Amino acid sequence: MRANYIENVEQWASEFEFSVDVQVRFSETDMYGHLNNTVPFTYYEFARIEFLKHLGLMNDWTAPNGENIPVVADLQCDFLQQVFFDEKLKIYVKIQSVGTSSIDIHYLGKNEKDTPVFTGRGSMVQINRKTGKGTPWTDGERKILLRK
Repeated sequence: MRANYIENVEQWASEFEFSVDVQVRFSETDMYGHLNNTVPFTYYEFARIEFLKHLGLMNDWTAPNGENIPVVADLQCDFLQQVFFDEKLKIYVKIQSVGTSSIDIHYLGKNEKDTPVFTGRGSMVQINRKTGKGTPWTDGERKILLRK
């Protein structure tokens, strides 16, 4: 396993603390029973939202009068193993780094044998709902994101 955003695989993988479980549905597979290559992105979205809810950050973003919203700026997936219909996966998510108004989020998908099947990363930016421009993290948000 060697993605350009992972320097030390063992250390990188050991830093994940949050995960969600998913089961590969029939509709997520191709005619050979393989997981469609677009589906990990929906798994990333599910894991990311659950993680941000766990951190307590989604409340402000989803409030009808909230000023800021999160926007995914880029997203990638690196496939390591085939995944098939009905497999149970654990999707791990962590914040790799925090910028002024952005975060770099990393993902790891493992099967029931605890074998990595795909990895990923992406940037999310907090923007102002009205202006569309990046909004810096508050000190409180930064503390939460840095887990300090």
